[in-house]
Amino acid sequence: MPTNFWKSPDSVKQLNDLDPSSFALEFLRRNPKYRQEYRETRRRIERGLVDEATALSSLARRWGLQFRS
Repeated sequence: MPTNFWKSPDSVKQLNDLDPSSFALEFLRRNPKYRQEYRETRRRIERGLVDEATALSSLARRWGLQFRS
């Protein structure tokens, strides 16, 4: 996603109107380091190198993600 879109007045207003969880999702969705780590984690899972639940839990922990149960 081009960064000029992120900085448009409409995008800024939409981001300002988000609740904390939605804002965090947008931050991660646009964060190149998170996206790369997520892709690498998915590749390792698909190749059978790691257990899916363990790998995703580890990814979430590294990024400070918590999910309601």
